Amino acid sequence: MKTRILRALLSVFVPLAAGITASLAASSALAGEVQVAVAANFTAPVQAIAADFEKDTGNKVVASFGATGQFYAQIKNGAPFEIFLAADDSTPAKLETEGATVPGSRFTYATGALALWSAKDGYVDDKGEVLKKNAFNHIAIANPKAAPYGLAGYQTLDKLGLTAELKPKVVEGQNISQTQQFVATGNAELGFVALSQIYKNGKITSGSAWIVPADLHEPIKQDAVILSKGKDNPVAKQFIEYLKGPKAAAVIKSYGYQL
Repeated sequence: MKTRILRALLSVFVPLAAGITASLAASSALAGEVQVAVAANFTAPVQAIAADFEKDTGNKVVASFGATGQFYAQIKNGAPFEIFLAADDSTPAKLETEGATVPGSRFTYATGALALWSAKDGYVDDKGEVLKKNAFNHIAIANPKAAPYGLAGYQTLDKLGLTAELKPKVVEGQNISQTQQFVATGNAELGFVALSQIYKNGKITSGSAWIVPADLHEPIKQDAVILSKGKDNPVAKQFIEYLKGPKAAAVIKSYGYQL
């Protein structure tokens, strides 16, 4: 009797378990991923967006972070990136004219803001007068040839008429992340960084900062584009569409970007 009951139970549960296993395997096989080159200023936002994307779609974003100019060189040398989230609009446009992108895929995903920041509370005033006082030893700025936020920093100094006076005190970061680290570790008392690095949900997260008025530098329009290597990857198009959606927009705005 017990043997017959056991056999009956096995006849039900073994196929059921096999079906569940097969379903999970199929689900895993269907999950895809996309390789994305991301400008360093957009690190925190894209990490949050990628987590939401994976949760909502089951597909994964594999992100690499660095300077826009450096990524351009890597892409031209065959790096396996399928999407490029740049810190400017000119580099993706250049790749587009060179035939290295999927036609029609480029769009501006965010407009960035520049901030003068110090890790010390109260060090930077809300009008940037600390620059004119010139009572510091070092100011950090990203390499303007590789990082658009570095270019915006130099443009700000030019507009204020302070370039010649302050240039001897500049320490250059290879990208905006290294620039922020110079300030965070005290190697520079202050520096120009992306607002998104020090801002969340309407407030500065640490230290003190001056949000640089937009008329002191060229607009920091940040473009996204699907690269040629991503043209046959449906996850690339899916992530670009997700980046245009309301959930991603809310994350982007929370870090101080304009859409």
